Amino acid sequence: MAGQSKKATKKFEKKHLKDTLEKRKDSAKIKQRHQVKAKKKARNAKDNVKASDDEAKPVRQNAEKKTQDKFNEMSVDQFFEGGFELPESKKLKSTAKSKHPASSTGKRKRESEDANVDDSDSSTGLNDEVLGEEDLGSESENGGENHQEDLDALAAKDPEFYKYLQENDAELLEFGGGDLAEIDQLSEDEKPQKKRKKDTVMEDDDEAVQDEIEDTNDQIEVTTAMVTKWKSAMTEQHSLRAMRQVVLAFRAAAYVNADDGKNHKYSISSSEVYHQLLMLALEHTPLVLQHHLPVKESAAGKIRIATDSKKFRTLTPLLQSHSAAMIHLLENLSDASTIKKTLNSLLPLVPYLLSFKKLLRLLVKSLVEIWSDTSTADPTRITAFLVIRRLTVISDASIRTALLKTVYQGLVKGSRITNPHTLPAINLMKNSAAELWGIDREIGYTTGFVYIRQLAVHLRTSITQPTKDSYKQIYNWQYVHSLDFWSRVISTHCNPATDTSLKTSSDSSLHPLLYPLVQITLGALRLIPTATYYPLRFQLTRSLLRLSRATATFIPLAPSLLEVFQSVEMTKPPKPSTLRPLDFATILRVPKPYLRTRIYQDGLGEQLVELMAEFFGIWAKHIAFPELMLPPVVHLKRWLKTVSSSSVNRSLNGAKAKGTNKNSRLTSSVTLLVQKLESNARWIEERRRNVEFGPSNREGVEGFLRDTLVEDTPLGAFLEGLRRKSEEREKVLERAREAERRDRATDEKETEMGMDGVGNEESEEDDE
Repeated sequence: MAGQSKKATKKFEKKHLKDTLEKRKDSAKIKQRHQVKAKKKARNAKDNVKASDDEAKPVRQNAEKKTQDKFNEMSVDQFFEGGFELPESKKLKSTAKSKHPASSTGKRKRESEDANVDDSDSSTGLNDEVLGEEDLGSESENGGENHQEDLDALAAKDPEFYKYLQENDAELLEFGGGDLAEIDQLSEDEKPQKKRKKDTVMEDDDEAVQDEIEDTNDQIEVTTAMVTKWKSAMTEQHSLRAMRQVVLAFRAAAYVNADDGKNHKYSISSSEVYHQLLMLALEHTPLVLQHHLPVKESAAGKIRIATDSKKFRTLTPLLQSHSAAMIHLLENLSDASTIKKTLNSLLPLVPYLLSFKKLLRLLVKSLVEIWSDTSTADPTRITAFLVIRRLTVISDASIRTALLKTVYQGLVKGSRITNPHTLPAINLMKNSAAELWGIDREIGYTTGFVYIRQLAVHLRTSITQPTKDSYKQIYNWQYVHSLDFWSRVISTHCNPATDTSLKTSSDSSLHPLLYPLVQITLGALRLIPTATYYPLRFQLTRSLLRLSRATATFIPLAPSLLEVFQSVEMTKPPKPSTLRPLDFATILRVPKPYLRTRIYQDGLGEQLVELMAEFFGIWAKHIAFPELMLPPVVHLKRWLKTVSSSSVNRSLNGAKAKGTNKNSRLTSSVTLLVQKLESNARWIEERRRNVEFGPSNREGVEGFLRDTLVEDTPLGAFLEGLRRKSEEREKVLERAREAERRDRATDEKETEMGMDGVGNEESEEDDE
């Protein structure tokens, strides 16, 4: 009703409204206090500037008084948080670079930080659509530059006070110094003492070259000798200094064809040097990081890195810069081998990236795009999945939830187009993604419940609010693949035969999803019961068969299959046709020309016999098999009698009708199925005559013929033969598809050659 509040609104008002209002009031008070505090600081600073112009005391007293007046109301923590608020003055560039080493290292820091993805603040998700992560602020990116500019302004405005700070609190002036400069300190002991003098000269030369580059905005051309030198230092000494140069050069290589608006220290013009640099950065950077920051992993799969150490804080800019460059490279690469190499290099870096949520979100997005792209080579997609799985195993609950949601969204997006060429890639996606839901089954149940409920809502809307095209929300490949995917998830992680930790299928946390999934699948299966959508019915039936087989749960599938036997397609004589046989694995809807044809009827017969045999094969050893097969067998015999009659039958109104379907191939296959069902029923009856328990003895019923294989039953042997025939038929179809792909490639090549010939002739005519 328009005048009534929604149920969710009432629930929010009852439970959360009071707390929300209190939080807003508290936030407003805190904001007001900060504003008052900021105004007070600005007023004090203005008063101090006026007082400093009138005072003419000795240098030492003047400096001490300024310090006391300026910061008398600020604690140490407030002083650092305030960003060094000083009297307003004109920003001047530093001209004393040689006198202040901190300024030069600060420039190196800014060069490296430009390549970084600022991720020191934690966020709550990997994807905007999944968790709605807020963008990180830019204060941490510009804080070092603003601080250095303030210090330069202070040195120009009041050199006496600046000198006093140098003498009494030098660390204060070095606050926010370049993190990359600390790498030099960590690398001081890397080189042998005998070469110390020579190395010092080389470092001075490098610094002089660096200073010259910063002044002239030129770039260093990377050469083979430089790459060899870096490789030697990283391999033999695990040099952080060399790794820093490689990371900067690798960043320039990753953005070589991109206009990112930033000046890079290095440039690469040779393809050979580009390849050498790429291999060096991808292969040796993770090794150097592991040497200086080893990853410790417990038996339970938990990882530990000393993130609170000085080394980690120092290497953070390098790690962020290198990872951001690799992500950009993955998004722009087209060569499968290079993508796979980059993914293999990312695998050991995953534990280091858990602290950078924003960077992690970009990484997962790139990985899922590669994994869900059906046009990418399978080895590359498998490598991307290994990185995703590693991240799922070692991450916490929040990252794991967001990652599973992103993977499912990639799966749905990648299954939009299904044909004989993309179906194997889609099956690879479904099988690999199903494994992720078993890593943390509690989170797997939560995410599975959300998306299965979403499928139920779509089905309910299509039934309760029918329109001309409402069924298209259900009868499409994405919906069918989603149902099939969840059937794979449940059958994989609720199967006691493959999971030794489960005594029964109900012990799994994912088992409660079984009932709603079966109900949704049965509802979608019967939504439009016409012959046009029989292939979709068979697709969903196979998903339910997988569930029933893995969980030992009875799902009534025989009625939906027997409905097909009563359709016009199976009871009326078919029309002759020369159309190509249908591939039921890659279609949901039958084209109109195939309806009422012999080709379609033969295909339906093969599918029905195979699915009926698969359904009864699940219960071939069950003690109640004779009672289970009786109604379907009676139905099939009645159908055989109807379609095999060659005499003139009379209808109920007394009119005469022609003889019905006489497809001997179809009737013989159905007759053989009926014989095998009856044979298996007699085989069960012979073995249950000697049992000493009744139907109420649940344990005895479940233990009946437990040690007997299904293949040893009459129906099981028949089912094995059908499966072999199906595999042979699939191989024939695959060879035909391969031949078709070769012919298409040949035709395209000939067409291109023909176009080139026409272009050459036209150019010759123009010349004439």
